[in-house]
Amino acid sequence: MNIVWISFHEEAFLAFHAVLKKNKKISAFITLDDEAFAKKSAGIRAYKNICEEYHIPYITIPTIKSDEAFEIISSYHPDLLIVLGWSEILPERLLKVPVIGTVGAHASLLPHNRGSAPINWALIHGEKRTGNTLMWLNAKVDEGAIIDQMEFPITMYDSCQTLYKKVAETNSEMLLQLIKKLEKGFKPINSIENITDEPLLPRRRPKDGFVNWNKSGMDIYNFIRALTHPYPGAFTYLEGRKWILWKAALLPFHSSTSNLKPGEILDYAYSFSNDANGLLVGTTKEILLITEMEDMEGNQYSGKSLNELNLKGVFGYE
Repeated sequence: MNIVWISFHEEAFLAFHAVLKKNKKISAFITLDDEAFAKKSAGIRAYKNICEEYHIPYITIPTIKSDEAFEIISSYHPDLLIVLGWSEILPERLLKVPVIGTVGAHASLLPHNRGSAPINWALIHGEKRTGNTLMWLNAKVDEGAIIDQMEFPITMYDSCQTLYKKVAETNSEMLLQLIKKLEKGFKPINSIENITDEPLLPRRRPKDGFVNWNKSGMDIYNFIRALTHPYPGAFTYLEGRKWILWKAALLPFHSSTSNLKPGEILDYAYSFSNDANGLLVGTTKEILLITEMEDMEGNQYSGKSLNELNLKGVFGYE
């Protein structure tokens, strides 16, 4: 089977390597050029090293919608297009190129959470479970026929990083199963209907990371862990200076915290364990322990260095 692979996101890297280790033929790898790549979050360039190792053409493009992309992909006469970790909808003419079809994945249990940044939104919304869906792509947003799905829980210990690791693992597992079936002449389609009245999840921008302290500690904890590395991060201001909040812990509500002032730095936590140091900050309900921050100049603080900043005041607007 002749495969052309399209990706820039780290969530597809494990599957890409797994398919190659099974001695499957990938004729070309298509990714974003440097200018387009710089505008994306969670992109990686490690694909280039693997392509060199396996002697796969590594081709960069500004957009999948260009004539250049169509001509390049068409020239390889693929049986299967694999599109994992890509943020553009493929044009209809490109979907007609592969003999078998174009397969993609969406990091939710479709039809739920169709649209942009599903893992991030699932955390922000406080959902308790999510998953990954493998599907045949069409010209609409996440509306293709479902091939397979795998579910996993969202625990209090997860972040966008740990959940995308689960997405990467399930990408690999489902894709290898699909290729095995296709090689036997069977083109699978799941019985799950990909139809919903839910609105599309909106695209998230770095500016959407502003922390609203007039929410509960749980809501803000979910927000911070949804936007942490490899994303741009949740941010706030203190006396006109911007701070990115990379890590936090949630402290339960108790009666002595009933008059908390949202965003106020209440005190500091001290520990011989570096990760347990940090700022105790009020919300409308619980207390947050902020354990890692970054200032406007890109300096990161955690543990003793964070406490030694001796920050005081109320986080909020610029």
